[in-house]
Amino acid sequence: MAKTPGARCGQPCQRVVMADDSFFRQLDDERFQSTQWTRGPWHPEHQHAGPPSALVAGRLAEGLDAPFRVVRVAVEVTRPVPIGPLRLARAVRRDGRNVKAIAGMLYDGADKLVLSAEVLAIAEAAVRVDPQPPPMDEPTPEQSDAVDFPFFTKSEPCYASAMELRFGRGAFGVGDVMGWMRTRIPLLAGRVPTPLERVMLAADSGNGISQRIDIRKFTFLNADLTVTLQRPAEGDWVGMAARTDLDTRGIGVADTRLYDAQGPIGRGIQTLLVRERGQSPPRTNSERR
Repeated sequence: MAKTPGARCGQPCQRVVMADDSFFRQLDDERFQSTQWTRGPWHPEHQHAGPPSALVAGRLAEGLDAPFRVVRVAVEVTRPVPIGPLRLARAVRRDGRNVKAIAGMLYDGADKLVLSAEVLAIAEAAVRVDPQPPPMDEPTPEQSDAVDFPFFTKSEPCYASAMELRFGRGAFGVGDVMGWMRTRIPLLAGRVPTPLERVMLAADSGNGISQRIDIRKFTFLNADLTVTLQRPAEGDWVGMAARTDLDTRGIGVADTRLYDAQGPIGRGIQTLLVRERGQSPPRTNSERR
């Protein structure tokens, strides 16, 4: 397999990860302190959406007992998530015998809603069917090459330096790639990330690894993330066969097939807000009148 060239940061993110580093520290049942490792590419004071999505999904899943298993996580990013204190509120939306839904609302230090999510869980039951899992049809982590995110330019800790990234096919700017990610640090201090948390940490990077436009000229933030899972992920690595498609009216979709080392585990979809840098928001019809 041909080697995939890595795109290096102009000023690489800090690569030294200490044993006690984490994305968040838990203060009590509802409150969490973000660390600098959550820093995203769009603003030095804003988080990448992967860590807070994983934080909320993981805490909501804690409220489920066997035999229920999370099969869908739907996230909406209401506003940029600041690097600072956060508060999580929970609400049961559906409490059935076979299907449950729990919602989470994440608030910043000013008590403004910044992110909301809902997990859907289904009760597992033994059924006599042949699962016929699809074969592993993409390069594995061992067959992939280490690369760096090209659009993290800060020298301090950030999401890109907390996550290990490898490409099995494709490259940044192509728009259709196979990438593998695993976290170098825990989501919560002192706790091993769950399979669901590992998936959510990586899945929000589907649009980032499958970018097809120049980040120096455009932004392509995702307004949401929906992850569906046919089975729990196994191992540390999360694979993403990701493709981005764009419209000339400022909207895009990133479609990501999710993998572990054994094969497909689910899918992630992101709706993208695409803008030229410095471009003013479009006026509504009422504003034009």
